[in-house]
Amino acid sequence: MQSPGNPDPAGPPNAIAEEDGSSRRTYLASERTQLAWWRTGLTAIAVALGVGRVVPQLNHTNHKWPYAVVGTGFAIYGVAMFAYGSWRARSVDAALQAGRFSVAPDRLLAALTVAGIVLGVLTVVLVIAG
Repeated sequence: MQSPGNPDPAGPPNAIAEEDGSSRRTYLASERTQLAWWRTGLTAIAVALGVGRVVPQLNHTNHKWPYAVVGTGFAIYGVAMFAYGSWRARSVDAALQAGRFSVAPDRLLAALTVAGIVLGVLTVVLVIAG
């Protein structure tokens, strides 16, 4: 069978080895994970639109800036999910082709986690205050 990274099984050096199929499974798992990061990014952008534009109009509030700030935060978070998901997929694919394992950077994952928690808490504050 052909490897997912190379349409020609006898072709260039970027071909993924297929001894027991583990490389193929790892490659496909990496692809699914990238798509999950992208789905998370799309969700964050949808939340940004809801928090930043829709909710203030439904509340008829005069103070729209807090909603805009939190909405902008969610939009930036969504873009970060797209960027990290794509970067991570490339990193895993490169490691797989080199026969290595790519460890996710703890500090970056911690920063994304903290950002998500902060945005969630700010959303709760807006819901309670609004």
